[in-house]
Amino acid sequence: MVDSFTHSNFVDIRRQFDFRGIEVGRWVTSAERDRAAVNFHRALVDLMLILQGPEPLISLRGTLGLQYGKGGRPGVAAHYMPATRQLSLAKNAGSGALAHEWFHAFDHFMGDKMFERQSVSQFASESWLNEASIKRGKQGLPHPLNQLLARCFHAILLNEKGDAPSDLFTASREADENLKIIYYAKPVELCARAFEAYVEDSNPSSSFLVSGTRHSKEASAGLYPKNDQRIRINDAFQRYFSLLGSALYREESTNR
Repeated sequence: MVDSFTHSNFVDIRRQFDFRGIEVGRWVTSAERDRAAVNFHRALVDLMLILQGPEPLISLRGTLGLQYGKGGRPGVAAHYMPATRQLSLAKNAGSGALAHEWFHAFDHFMGDKMFERQSVSQFASESWLNEASIKRGKQGLPHPLNQLLARCFHAILLNEKGDAPSDLFTASREADENLKIIYYAKPVELCARAFEAYVEDSNPSSSFLVSGTRHSKEASAGLYPKNDQRIRINDAFQRYFSLLGSALYREESTNR
């Protein structure tokens, strides 16, 4: 069987998904660039299939930029930069981090679209936790898709009844206390790790997209959803993205 991604390149990736731009670091060799393009392409197609949406969902309507082997931070394999709306993976250490960083970008993209009176720097998960007002349509009701995304945040951050923090939050707060940092229990990080688990449970072919949510030191410490909470989160994400994808496909069909 011929691998359809063998000859992938970043020009084709940008054209297919309409990314705002793709930048490759000056110290990335031609061979490294070519391998990275294959890995990115396979992972992004996997993500598109899992989310059941068209290419504009992956590039967030052409607003998202990609970087590979450029603009890295010491000790950081991957990061998302809200100020420039760029997702960056390190040259030798970014494998498995793409789903996590993509959800940061999506969470940021939805901030001022889901909630009233939000700045462009706000993330939707933060706004939900801070009880910001969800935008309402012409009939005075929140858009059904925004309500479904709110249910995703509820499943991640709160227990099933909604009257206490979730097991994922509790384990993450304990990790922060032990390490004397504030990181794992941040809503944006909790939601990105929950999304990783959803993607890995969808059995993608690409380990470049995600890995380690089931069997890793972090998973053993409870930093990824487990048991019934994992099932609830996966169900919430599945319902949200399947309906979002259908809506975007209808929009594309109407605009043709």
